Amino acid sequence: MGIVGAGRIGQAIAKRAEAFGLQIAYFGPRKKAELSWRYYDNLVAMAKDVDILMISCPGGKETNQLVNAAVIDALGADGYIVNIARGSVVEEPALVKALVEKKIAGAGLDVFADEPNVPEALWSLNTVALAPHVGSGTHETRQAMGDLMLKNLEAWFAGKPVLTKVV
Repeated sequence: MGIVGAGRIGQAIAKRAEAFGLQIAYFGPRKKAELSWRYYDNLVAMAKDVDILMISCPGGKETNQLVNAAVIDALGADGYIVNIARGSVVEEPALVKALVEKKIAGAGLDVFADEPNVPEALWSLNTVALAPHVGSGTHETRQAMGDLMLKNLEAWFAGKPVLTKVV
């Protein structure tokens, strides 16, 4: 499994995947010394070497259509894409085309480029699992999100650096 974005969520996914015997690789802006998994600085190269491309990176200008036609082609006919990040990270028309033409084996998607609109072609494919983006929808997670917001506000009004800066 190749993880695109080995942050907190990507690392948690990787640890669970390792429990099932998967070898882990990751792609990101830099190698992380604390991670023992194989690091790639080239996403096409990683896609060639993995069976599953798990996308868990942030959205934004830096990652817009990061997983493009070249990456999808490199994954190949036996490869799967799982996108739990943002719809903007994947070049959606290229993904749909690859799925329809069976150039990749399948996809698991809970985010889309034009949410809540899902490309019509995906509804009829039995190689695609579609779900709403509700992974954080637990009582514990929502409580933690609220607590973090309060800590950020307390830091801000106390003139201290906030815990999670939004840029």
